[in-house]
Amino acid sequence: MNKLLKTTSAVALTFAFVGEAAATEWNVSVWGKRRAFTEHVEKLAELVSEKTNGEFTMNVSYGGLSKNRENLDGISIGAFEMAQFCAGYHRDKNRVVTVLELPFLGVTNLEEEVAVSQAVYAHPAAAEEMAQWNAKLLMTSPMPQYNIVGTGEPRDTLEKMNGMRVRATGGLGKAFEAVGAVPTSVTATEAYQAMESGVVDTVAFAQHAHLSFGTINQAEWWTANLNPGTVNCPVVVNIDAYESLSDAEREALDSSIPEALDHYLANYGELLKKWDSVLEEKGVTKVEISDEVLADFRAKAADPAREEWIADMEAQGLPGQELYDLVVKTLAEKRGG
Repeated sequence: MNKLLKTTSAVALTFAFVGEAAATEWNVSVWGKRRAFTEHVEKLAELVSEKTNGEFTMNVSYGGLSKNRENLDGISIGAFEMAQFCAGYHRDKNRVVTVLELPFLGVTNLEEEVAVSQAVYAHPAAAEEMAQWNAKLLMTSPMPQYNIVGTGEPRDTLEKMNGMRVRATGGLGKAFEAVGAVPTSVTATEAYQAMESGVVDTVAFAQHAHLSFGTINQAEWWTANLNPGTVNCPVVVNIDAYESLSDAEREALDSSIPEALDHYLANYGELLKKWDSVLEEKGVTKVEISDEVLADFRAKAADPAREEWIADMEAQGLPGQELYDLVVKTLAEKRGG
């Protein structure tokens, strides 16, 4: 009888372990706090859990797994299964997607940003480069055009931007550098302190980040229409983890991406509707840059940056011209012409 009980217990324990092993749990590394920028990640986790009846879950960690500049490295070694990062944090590691950070690309809304990002992510050169880090591009984190906040006299001419210390990464930093500003690439989480301590005079962010990281609380003015460009922040998954999913789990993940992005766009749209009231509430002046200044800015920043980027990519064996042309073509198709 004792032998039978031991055997029964062992079998039950074995089945318990098998049942436990059948569940899939992913760790997801993001940073800051939950905000418009991470809503698609949160929605994706929710949808995947629903579609698999809780058998595939994602634990979204805000800074507990890795620093934001090290998320791609974490993916490469399998420290976690999914992560968000911004291309400007390590341009040498994700050269292909930096085409989306070129200044004055002409993207006018979040839907267009999604379209051009998806086109570039689907390019073989992007997949090949990310594979070097054992990463698969899953979806973008579309952001509107950046604008700057600052204190004191508004920097509304190129002369006033000359010598301006600005928190701006990637292609945005290059754009400001072209008009004599001094860009610094402190991370989003460091921007408030950099502004408070005087390390920078101004900070370039999308609206949600000015709110989330507190820079709007120090601002006296905000440029409403400078729109020099934006940053590109992919969500990636570890290739080994992705390939180890069951067919049903992979289908649940892949099929949830469009709905997660739709949720992101709707949520961000609500934030943009409230932006003017936020400025009024905080006493921040909305500064309109003149058409003449904008045209001069584009002439100094856009064409040289584009040509330099294309030449640099081609010299490294990457299809720079092809990638830039893909962005232009995708924008035209998105607009129906």
